[in-house]
Amino acid sequence: MISDSKKEEVRDAADIVEVVSDYVKLKRSGSGFTGLCPYHNEKTPSFHVTPRLGIFKCFGCGESGDVFKFVMDQDGIGFTEAIKQLADRYGVFIPEEEQTEEQGEAHQLKEGIYHALKFAGVYFYRNLIENPDADKAKAYLEKRGYPMEVIKNFGLGYAPTGGNDLWKAATNAGIDEQYLIEADLIKPSQRGEGFYDTFRGRLMFPIFSPTNKVIAFAGRVLGNEKTAKYINSAQTKVYNKSEVVYGVNFAKNEIRKHKEVILVEGYTDVITLNQHGISNVVASSGTALTPGQMKILNRYGDRIVMIYDADNAGQNAMKRGIDIALAEGMEVQLLELPDGEDPDSFVKQFGKESFLELKKEEGSDFVDFLIMKAEEEGRMENPAQQSKVITEVLEAIASIKESIQRQVYVQHLHQKTQKYRRGTDRELFEELERVLSDKRKEEQRSKRREQFRQERETIDQGPPTEGEFSVENQFKGIPQTANLRPQTSKKKPHYEKELIRLMISYGKDMVKYICSLTNDRLIEDDELRMFYNDIVDRYKVENEISIEYYSGKPDPFPRLVGDVLLEQHTASERHHEKVGMKYEKDKNPYRTAKSTIKTLELNFFKHKLTELSEKYKNADEEEKKKIIQVQADVQSKITLREKMDSDDFYPDPDGTSENVVNEKVFEYKMKGKD
Repeated sequence: MISDSKKEEVRDAADIVEVVSDYVKLKRSGSGFTGLCPYHNEKTPSFHVTPRLGIFKCFGCGESGDVFKFVMDQDGIGFTEAIKQLADRYGVFIPEEEQTEEQGEAHQLKEGIYHALKFAGVYFYRNLIENPDADKAKAYLEKRGYPMEVIKNFGLGYAPTGGNDLWKAATNAGIDEQYLIEADLIKPSQRGEGFYDTFRGRLMFPIFSPTNKVIAFAGRVLGNEKTAKYINSAQTKVYNKSEVVYGVNFAKNEIRKHKEVILVEGYTDVITLNQHGISNVVASSGTALTPGQMKILNRYGDRIVMIYDADNAGQNAMKRGIDIALAEGMEVQLLELPDGEDPDSFVKQFGKESFLELKKEEGSDFVDFLIMKAEEEGRMENPAQQSKVITEVLEAIASIKESIQRQVYVQHLHQKTQKYRRGTDRELFEELERVLSDKRKEEQRSKRREQFRQERETIDQGPPTEGEFSVENQFKGIPQTANLRPQTSKKKPHYEKELIRLMISYGKDMVKYICSLTNDRLIEDDELRMFYNDIVDRYKVENEISIEYYSGKPDPFPRLVGDVLLEQHTASERHHEKVGMKYEKDKNPYRTAKSTIKTLELNFFKHKLTELSEKYKNADEEEKKKIIQVQADVQSKITLREKMDSDDFYPDPDGTSENVVNEKVFEYKMKGKD
């Protein structure tokens, strides 16, 4: 905890005028300063800063406070973080709280990752400006109409085409390879020693945290190469994709002013709208909107305007986003641009004022939008489809937490659908109650499932044992800690439970198939590994393998059966009513098995990469060479599985697969226990 004396020391050292000037253009007025308020939209300055008292006050909206409150509000951070941020800026020493060795190492690792990412951001930017290899990237940006000021502001850059240019530059600058790996900037080479850069020959978009730290990158392909248009950094210890939106660091203050955030799909949409004076804009970056992302946006504004492409994928993403935004308490508006236009092209062609006018006149609430789309699709002319549309809208309304708001939207829905249906709004309220009841029941079921899982969580017992890393001969000779994962309480992996479910649900033929492709070393959870081995032992002596058998065995088998079967009942009980067919998880059980085995193996290999990275830190030069070779081999196995569809990669029950047979990743024998 930071002492009161330290808080006052930071307050005295921080220049409130200097801090506020980072966000507001201030002009001297008497003994203080004035400017346009960052908390609301205004044309005449009513925001005052009084340096003698160390406070700010807006006489328009009433916001006021000290330098700590200002930093907290503008950067969206907590009180302690605001103090530390100002202390770091003004050179006030804040003693670190006592940390365990593990916490200290985790903190150091995070700081190392941030440092590596910052270096990479500067490196990519300089390459864009100075490297002749970047001509194609410059031409693309010029065609987009982005001047140097925009390029610099958004930190755009270029990743050279050389295979390991960033790796060499970073290590020459003294950055530990481990930080580069953890930041997903480099990967182990598949051709032997060394590493290769994750991003090569691409236009680079740095992704920032709300506090302006580089946390990840997106790289856009240049030209017509047959590869993914964009590749993004993988999930890291500083980058959680489900809690990040692109551009929030640039937009947060404008979102506060307008109390509104505009959500678009692409990075260039954000940049172009900013370039044309529309700054309260962020991008979902092509990913499905998540509650975590919406929480971030709701921190800054109350209303969200969603603009998605007119194609089916864009429209479906918009519909999914509506429920999430409503559940977070945000007012939702939808805007559909004319055919063939996206925010980038529209604002370039018609300008800021036309865009804002279109948003004002054509933007609609979610009820109007969903009914309009249903009308365009012809669903409101079909009585059966009409009923489904109304239920879909009511399900969106049910996401709203405030009952008064729900009532208002139900009445609005009644007005919008009067020409299609007879009756009063009473039927709609009754249907809403049914939807809400179903929603509460599902939430209770989810809560019970979560409680059940928590009760069944296991703790890895005892210290790690020394053993060989790999199940393959080529990995021998590298002593490796068999389990370097933290010895903490954790949930049972869903894919391991799925494997057991398939075995006990479909019996001996499925057991034979799964055990021909797996062994118990792939299974991380102790109890599930024991369950797996018990099934194998029963198969060897041709004994019964079924749900009924294991439900009747002594503990822990009955509760494990309940746990693994919970995964089977996740579809809505009314799913078949909505889509006209009954939900079946295992339309093709062997295809389900293939997908599960693929996930199991990917998890296994990724853990091995982590273990090797830990080993690399303390290895001597000779060991490092061996580890790099193994890392490359493991990475190649990951890449192969990620590229191929599981149905093509693994053999059918009555056939063989060249990929599996030739690769020989494991000893595909039923005993498989090394």
